[in-house]
Amino acid sequence: MTSPPLQGLLHTEPVVATAGVSLFAEALRDQAVAVAETDWMPPMAGTEAELARVMADPRRAAANALAHARMVAAEASLVDVRPAAQCLGLERGTFLHAGPPIEWARASGPMRGALIGAALFEGLADTPQEAERQLERGAFDLEPCHHRDAVGPMAGVVSPSMWMYELRDEVHDNTSWCSLNEGLGKVLRYGAYGPEVIERLHWMTRVLGPLVQQSVRATGPVDIKGIIAQMLQMGDEGHNRNRAGSLMLLRELLPGLITAQAPASDIAEAVRFSGANEHFFLNVGMPACKLATLAAHGIPGSTIVTTMARNGTDFGIRVSGTGDAWFTGPANTPQGLFLGDYGPEDANPDIGDSAITETGGIGGFAMAAAPAIVKFVGGDVPFALEATQRMYAITQGEHTAYTVPILEFRGTPTGIDVTKVVRTGILPQINTGMAGAVAGTGQVGAGLVTPPQECFPAALTALAVALPD
Repeated sequence: MTSPPLQGLLHTEPVVATAGVSLFAEALRDQAVAVAETDWMPPMAGTEAELARVMADPRRAAANALAHARMVAAEASLVDVRPAAQCLGLERGTFLHAGPPIEWARASGPMRGALIGAALFEGLADTPQEAERQLERGAFDLEPCHHRDAVGPMAGVVSPSMWMYELRDEVHDNTSWCSLNEGLGKVLRYGAYGPEVIERLHWMTRVLGPLVQQSVRATGPVDIKGIIAQMLQMGDEGHNRNRAGSLMLLRELLPGLITAQAPASDIAEAVRFSGANEHFFLNVGMPACKLATLAAHGIPGSTIVTTMARNGTDFGIRVSGTGDAWFTGPANTPQGLFLGDYGPEDANPDIGDSAITETGGIGGFAMAAAPAIVKFVGGDVPFALEATQRMYAITQGEHTAYTVPILEFRGTPTGIDVTKVVRTGILPQINTGMAGAVAGTGQVGAGLVTPPQECFPAALTALAVALPD
């Protein structure tokens, strides 16, 4: 028995696979030919040789699998609330800030405003002008929050007297911290430093911090990872939308708050303040994601991103396999929706440690779980779905605890892989707020942004250099 010519190819309906340019696929479809179209792009220019070397590293697959497993396994429990001087060892005159290292001369408007406000709050200066003069001459020490395993939203400025959430991952024996959330509008993290800002910070130090501390210590550890898993089922994405998460956190803290040893008026004001703040949860969600990335950091051969952070001037990333080195590029300006009469000309380039949420697999990577977010950051519902689906192409795997209902409860894309970013040209999607470019302005809007492309080839070069001979 003889085989038909060409193995019977001409006796069946043809199926054509295409890669890259869609014009060929469209022409075939016009002729009623079935097409399996595959997206393809060349790697980022000039990276081909280093990409081949890093991807050939025999350690990479196992190292990335381990990094992803550790990220997913990391726990996050709120265990205490304490002043930064106690839990971080901050000394008077030392300020933490968001993003990679930055000096005053290169600092953006909102970063300068937040540093001025912190100096006023700590009593290190009597006027904004005096604070600015001291900062100009280097009278204070500036250090990234990430260098102390902490994270700070927007400008992320932390001074010794500010109270911090303390979160623990007992699985990997890690701790992370973040300041209490000030609310929205004219607040320190957006670079405002007016009298109302300083007064609110003093109230948070005098009243809110001690009350939340009593509550946490009375009710026991609060499972923040569990709340994140639930809020994704309830329409939040954990970065710019935290409505459900904030209410669940307040539910956990409320019994301890109302029984705290404090005047009833203070308790009532603390509950009102927290309940009215839809971003109340953000400041515990961020250190929860920081704990996940800490668990994945420092694995030789791993190409997984463990930090994405912005200081308003630079965007920086750190990678598991390259230790504490920063790879930076100029921060992009978010595109989105503006408050009041503000417009694009009023917005500062991207700022804040809150991109740790995307690094940990939520935020912009979970937009499909929160289609209502598009009303706040721009875009439409199909864009929210597509944004999450696109992130699977640049991540190591899915998160087993964080799932997306509309995607049939598929886990969120988790573990950004430098090699996949460079190979596909797809950049991480970040949801973010927008600070005014002029110090003292406050928040001007919210939107979407991506890192500068050059961060990832720079990290790839370092990974290639670090390869064993």
